Parts: sequence; structure tokens; C-alpha cells
Amino acid sequence: MYTVLLAIDTSNDRAIAQATAVASLPEAASNVKAVLLHVFDDNPEGASVNRLSSVRRAIGVLEDADVEYELREASGEPATEILQAAESVAADAICVSGRQRTPTGKALFGSVTQSVLLEADRPVLNASID
Repeated sequence: MYTVLLAIDTSNDRAIAQATAVASLPEAASNVKAVLLHVFDDNPEGASVNRLSSVRRAIGVLEDADVEYELREASGEPATEILQAAESVAADAICVSGRQRTPTGKALFGSVTQSVLLEADRPVLNASID
């Protein structure tokens, strides 16, 4: 079984792109397990990962493709939590979908996607939005 950690944020479009990319992997229905992770940076209401619209959209894509999945959530600094979760679930790859930012914007504000790409010790798939 090939395990892919999908780092899902609150964007429906990015979540759908990530789930579609994973569902399109060869023999995904029989050989891929998707682990959907959302990292809450601040969660005073105690929201759950399965209540997020973006996660529900990704689940829909994966269910339509008969891809096995599980849900995870964490709190803290997103890049750090994503990398720790990948280690924890023994992910073979990480799937991200970065925001559209200019190079200057990335330098000024940082980028979770960029941090994951630079620090991951496993392949990272960047699913782009059409």
C-alpha cells in the first residue's frame, strides 16, 4: 500500500486538486491510501477536521475513485506538523497545493508549501489548480 499524506487547508479548490492528483495515481483504488491532514493554527471552538468543507470535498473525490482514506488533525505550525504527520503515518509521499504567490510574497511571508518542499525527506507532490 502506497500512503500519501494530503496537507489540506481551507481552500476547496486546492483540496479537490490534491485529491484528484492522488486519485489519478496508478492503481489508486487498490494500492493507495490517502491520509488527509488539516493543521489548525488556532482552534478555540474545537472544530474537527471532518467538519471542514475542503476536507469534505477531498473525501468526495477520493470516495468517487474508491481510494481508501483516513482523517487526521493537528494544531501548531503547519509545516512542522505536516512533516511530523508524514513521519507518524510512514507516508511514502506528501501532497500539497500552494497558494498563488509572487516570489516577493514568498520571501516576505513565507510559505508552508516551500518549507515542506525544502525540508521533507520523502517525495512531495504539488497539485496545482487549473
